[in-house]
Amino acid sequence: MGLKSIDKQSIVNSVYEQLKENIINGTWPPGSKIPSETQLQKMFNVSRVSIRSAIQRLRGLGIVVTYQGKGTFVSEDIGEVHINDFIPIMHLSEEEFLDMMVFRQTMEYKCLDLAVANATSEDFENMEEILNEMLRCKDDYKKYSEADFNFHLAIAKASKNKVFYRVMLSIRDLYYYYYLEELNRVLGVTLESIEAHLQIFRAIQNRDADTAKQSISKAMETNSEIIKKLKASRK
Repeated sequence: MGLKSIDKQSIVNSVYEQLKENIINGTWPPGSKIPSETQLQKMFNVSRVSIRSAIQRLRGLGIVVTYQGKGTFVSEDIGEVHINDFIPIMHLSEEEFLDMMVFRQTMEYKCLDLAVANATSEDFENMEEILNEMLRCKDDYKKYSEADFNFHLAIAKASKNKVFYRVMLSIRDLYYYYYLEELNRVLGVTLESIEAHLQIFRAIQNRDADTAKQSISKAMETNSEIIKKLKASRK
């Protein structure tokens, strides 16, 4: 099947990408059973935990389904368009996408209020370093998305609220894999996205929570409109 042994760097993502490729190229067509966790573990020469995490990503997107005692199968509900394009964000309903934005507004807006009040020079240095990483990775949406998440995590850390910070860490997979990464894949890394993050950073530096919130709100509204148009064009 052309699967390759991979190193320990970004193991889960590498496994996910190769599993995804086998679905795209028809090696595992809709309705077919994919190799067991034990078989995949031997093929990739990685831990079972890594295999399970990669499969969980596919399952969370509705690409595969798992039946207890039977194994994991490629979903029969995947249309040809979805397999060819393989843009997971399109598997989210408009309601689910909007739910994520409401969550961001609820949690991140409060984090911004607290970060504006409590951020230290060390926090600003951390955010600036992450922004520089985003600029360096602007041509690689996956690395950019990772830096994107780290930027928002840095804001939660700067809030000095340990619960908010832990919540951000706990929802990393949902936030990063199923929102930021796929959003940046669909829309591409734009200059507007980079500028929006710079505006948020400057606003926090200036202790201006309202401007920071406005920058996030404007970016989310723009993304929402583009996603709606993309979904409409695929109907």
